[in-house]
Amino acid sequence: MILTLVGVSYGTLEDTASRARGVGADILVRPPGSSIIGLSSAPMSEKILEFVAKQPHVVLATGTAVYPIGGINSVTGIDYDKFTQLSGGFKFLSGGPFHNPDYVIIDEYYARQSKVSVGSSLTFMNRTWRVCGIVEPGKLARIFIPLKLLQDLSSNTGKLTVVYVKLDDPKYTDEVIAGLKQQLVDYPIYSMGEFVSLISVQNVAGIEEFIYVVIGVSVLAGFLVVFLSMYTAVLERTREIGVLKALGASPGFILNLLVRETIILAIIGSVIGILLSFVTRQVIMRYIPGSLQQLIVYNWWPIATGVALVGALLGAMYPGYKAARQDPIEALSYE
Repeated sequence: MILTLVGVSYGTLEDTASRARGVGADILVRPPGSSIIGLSSAPMSEKILEFVAKQPHVVLATGTAVYPIGGINSVTGIDYDKFTQLSGGFKFLSGGPFHNPDYVIIDEYYARQSKVSVGSSLTFMNRTWRVCGIVEPGKLARIFIPLKLLQDLSSNTGKLTVVYVKLDDPKYTDEVIAGLKQQLVDYPIYSMGEFVSLISVQNVAGIEEFIYVVIGVSVLAGFLVVFLSMYTAVLERTREIGVLKALGASPGFILNLLVRETIILAIIGSVIGILLSFVTRQVIMRYIPGSLQQLIVYNWWPIATGVALVGALLGAMYPGYKAARQDPIEALSYE
């Protein structure tokens, strides 16, 4: 459970960062008050593009609009020609660009998750769309429609969610950002490298707390499962424990015997848990790659194993103590 949920947290954030890098911009401008990940649909005026485009060393400024369509999925509106200049263009696996207002471009992951191909239909925003192209993942979003159309359908005509800026030379990035911040005081403005570095577990609100809750639940679950299992095992082996004590086994020997058994079982369980994290990754990548991504978090293997051992040892302590304190005569007469 720990490895899967932590892997999903890290994987989804890494995928978001990778798609941001794929845009090819040097600078991005975000709405005032927006968080690193969350965005309101389209709160910035399109007029900001003219202002940004006039700044020294800026060769291209284009905006996008984002609209949620349920769950964690959203559709992104782009100016296709400008986005192509900015990012180098999509690599189409099948189909091609927009040729009709009802056309939509999706990436391979979303196509796999939705089980659609070029020519298939998708329904969102109370409208039926036809898939005109399927592209390689890694450029900004999963679902693309023309920017003007999204603005009109979402009642955000002339509004943008993010502005992406391309410079004639990346070495001027800091200089351009400083100039923009002097005039766009309330707007978060980042270099792409800085923005990508902020998309992490430590910087996204709630992710670290979520992981700690997962660890706490795992310790509790491990404690309860091992406690019940070991308590039952002690009851079933009462006569065996009585024989050992009658032969001179000390309470420490009995306790040590049960603790070692618990540790072996916890280690075996941890290995199985590590193997199952590869299984869950394959399931996610096969059925819902458009919504979630999972990384194999190798540095969490010892942490998860440690959590399993702690939970198991806590659960084994009372049953082990009970076994060590048993009277050999009573244990031998136990039926």
